[in-house]
Amino acid sequence: MRNSLTPRATPPAVGEIIPDFTLPTQDRKDWRLSDAVKAGDVALCFVPFAFTGVCSTEMKCISDDVKTWSGKGATVVGVNCDSMFVNKQWAEKEGYTHTILADLHRDVVKGLGLHWADMNVSQRATIVVGKNADGVAKVKYVQTREPGKAMNWNDLLAML
Repeated sequence: MRNSLTPRATPPAVGEIIPDFTLPTQDRKDWRLSDAVKAGDVALCFVPFAFTGVCSTEMKCISDDVKTWSGKGATVVGVNCDSMFVNKQWAEKEGYTHTILADLHRDVVKGLGLHWADMNVSQRATIVVGKNADGVAKVKYVQTREPGKAMNWNDLLAML
């Protein structure tokens, strides 16, 4: 599956519209942003690699706090450039209960200005989107982080 996002150099700013995209989950099902925002805010948590220290810690925190996220009316998904097969093994090994999306062709990370070209993977980042009056995904929060730096969960939860 290919998405038609136009590559950009920088992440979107708060208030920008995010183009719709579809990526496969670790269970090989299509996940579409426009469908997800119908239910409430969506936190897209981008990590560079499966099976690595900070990435695994962030995904574990997401799974541990799924009830907190859903209690605030939000969905949180992980996104990386590994395959859905790698993500399935990662989720099973670590016991993750949330969705992890595979951006294998890097269309979404490039289209959201999150491509880490030196490593050909996603930068570490969190983008929260909600739907605007027209029902399209609009950025509510953006945080990019240096390699090795985990997200601040309290900031994210406060924003939701």
